[in-house]
Amino acid sequence: MMQMRTEGPIRTRAEGAILEVTLDRPKANAIDLVTSRIMGEVFREFRDDPDLRVAVLRAEGEKFFCPGWDLKAAADGDAVDGDYGVGGFGGLQELPQMNKPVICAVNGICCGGGLELALSCDLILASHTATFALPEIRSGTVADAASIKLPKRISYHVAMDLLLTGRWFDAEEALRWGLLREVCAPEDLLGKAWDLARLLASGPPLVYAAIKEVVREAEDMRFQDALNRVTRRQLATVDRLYASDDQLEGARAFAEKRDPVWKGR
Repeated sequence: MMQMRTEGPIRTRAEGAILEVTLDRPKANAIDLVTSRIMGEVFREFRDDPDLRVAVLRAEGEKFFCPGWDLKAAADGDAVDGDYGVGGFGGLQELPQMNKPVICAVNGICCGGGLELALSCDLILASHTATFALPEIRSGTVADAASIKLPKRISYHVAMDLLLTGRWFDAEEALRWGLLREVCAPEDLLGKAWDLARLLASGPPLVYAAIKEVVREAEDMRFQDALNRVTRRQLATVDRLYASDDQLEGARAFAEKRDPVWKGR
């Protein structure tokens, strides 16, 4: 069972099959190398814990979600190309085989690496006070992960506008471009994220795992090649799903006109 963290820059708490991960590093929730490595450990433990099915990532405070890389720590010796930990920057960006849903609840300022962290999650909800930007262009560097991910998530020309200008945009614009699932009042944000997490936690975990692996593996493949890998059960999560009790349970529940009971096996 995963060990909960009650202090430090990363706090965790679990309720049933849901893990809440809170970034709490005053004043702005910027991420240094130590914090990134802790986040990688937390999300790796979440990935590997069979009792946990969904994670909610949030940040403490109302003003900042996360501005990304801690430039003050960099000035004190944290190398920008240093050891970010097992999951890469923020613990999620490069974590292999993350086949469980992760929900991001964004409050306040979400920019640079903070926005890249949000983009590493599967679903993003935001407070209507949230603001976003990729301002790396103004400091003479590249938003590397965003440059890879953003043009695949939204219109190319919108993505290039945000990357090349570094301009700020609000939650309503982010919703319009399809980056967000929902915009809500600040006081409702965490509750709505947990409502969504409970919905997902009640669903079929083996199917979620297969969806995430198929999406990840198919990203740079031709359609037929990707489909062949699925239908021939060449993906581990798909093979496990097709051989599972849950696969039979879904069919039985439909035939018996009842809700399925998912066991993840």
